Amino acid sequence: MPLWLLLCFLVVCASANVVFSAKASQKKKGRPRSSNKIELRKAALMVQRPTMPQVIVLIDSVTLYHDGALMHCDSAYYNETENTFDAFGRVRINQGDTIHLRGDYMKYDGIYRMAMVRHNVILEDRKAKTTLHTDSLNYDRMANIAYYFDGGTIIDPQNELTSVWGQYEPNLRLATFRDSVKLYGKQQTITADTLQYNTRNSVATILGPAVVESDSGVIYTSKGWYNTKTEESMLMNQSIVVNKDKTQFLTGDSIHYNRAEMRGDVYGNMVLHDTVRKVILKGERGHYNGNLKLAWATHKAQALEYSNKDTIFLHADTLKMEQRADSVNLLKAFRNVRFYRTDIQGVADSLHYNTKDSLMQLFRSAVLWNSGYQVAGDSISVFMRDSVVDSMLVKKDAYIVEQLDSLKLNQIKGRIIRAYMHDNELKRVYVDGNAESIFYPQEKDKSFVGHNQTESGYITMEFEQRKVKRLKLWAEPKALMTPLPEVQPDKLKLKGVWWLDYIRPRNKDDIFRKVNRRQDEQSEVRNDKRTP
Repeated sequence: MPLWLLLCFLVVCASANVVFSAKASQKKKGRPRSSNKIELRKAALMVQRPTMPQVIVLIDSVTLYHDGALMHCDSAYYNETENTFDAFGRVRINQGDTIHLRGDYMKYDGIYRMAMVRHNVILEDRKAKTTLHTDSLNYDRMANIAYYFDGGTIIDPQNELTSVWGQYEPNLRLATFRDSVKLYGKQQTITADTLQYNTRNSVATILGPAVVESDSGVIYTSKGWYNTKTEESMLMNQSIVVNKDKTQFLTGDSIHYNRAEMRGDVYGNMVLHDTVRKVILKGERGHYNGNLKLAWATHKAQALEYSNKDTIFLHADTLKMEQRADSVNLLKAFRNVRFYRTDIQGVADSLHYNTKDSLMQLFRSAVLWNSGYQVAGDSISVFMRDSVVDSMLVKKDAYIVEQLDSLKLNQIKGRIIRAYMHDNELKRVYVDGNAESIFYPQEKDKSFVGHNQTESGYITMEFEQRKVKRLKLWAEPKALMTPLPEVQPDKLKLKGVWWLDYIRPRNKDDIFRKVNRRQDEQSEVRNDKRTP
């Protein structure tokens, strides 16, 4: 009998005894590790060297089997006692029809079912259509986890991911990446510090600082998830979404964003900044649609419009911003509107503001303060020129008031009022229908002449240095001058006219103050509206 055949026979016999002894020992100790011995299925030549009595050298077309995996190589050192082997040349592991692993060298530990594969390593998950490329890979078959630590790439039909360290779990079809992570997709590129990727649904979970770049813009985030197939994402921790022109910046505590539709729902501390139209929209809850070019905010909603030298601070229950061509921006405010600018303040039920035309419209219970004047009506249209008030159109229950002292109010009232300003001074007023006025003419020494009350169909007034320069009444005019000591208290004020300074926004923070009209004011307004 040739020597090498005799050696093979002795090795097989010894293996049988060792396997039996190992199994018996493990049953006694209850060890959690694998109790199965590595099986030699095929080798063209087996050699046992005197210098390594526990190692069998397997040469040419080597096949070994362990716990459901077939392992092939050109040659191997097989240590039957330690239940390990080193494989060299065209190393392959086939675990069922799913996992196929190959490389140039592998050390395999049968006790812990650990395969350490080196050089030109490729792991294929054929069920998931996922391939992992690296130069050094450890595959823990017990936990069914493969990980690399010196650079690697995972490729599936949707994306290609690279990192310094990576881990792949075939059962979960989940890959984890750390350090210099890059995801290259069909629609976007993600650069991250730490990332998880599910090959089943193509969702990337962001676990550290990350940048998502696409042809529609950039996303900066540190936590959330991004579906690379549908381009839908949930972004946390005050993430930032920037449009492709870098002119719009959307932030929030949480943003549910769809990149394909350029649509986002924001929850908590929403801020939308449009640097072209010079508008900032804030709120605790909001929505943004880049395709429709609109956004809205609610819950402590606030808009800052800074296209002119002074910023307008606007608050309402709901704020809406519509972006139009030529950098036109339309701000709309609904319910409990309050706004402040250093030279003009106002309250209303709703408001529209066209930033290009500088046209501001207030609707329902509208009150406006400009310099020392108060303007009120059912609706007020404010026309601006060079960022200052140029004229106003007041409709229905319209009146203008100037307070002279705690008792004296200059008042103009009518169905429609057109007022024209210059340098924040009232210059001309035209009252159309049911015109009434109360004025307190003054001498040069500023002493009051008396109480002047008029009624007519129409009034035209011209002012100079806040004094009536010219007055024209027509259509059955009535006028009465009364000395101040003889004026009755009920004649001091026109019906439906109130000095509402207590609801006036005093500064940019005061726009959030909730103020209700006094009951007597509301009652008089309702009664006045019922009067034929």
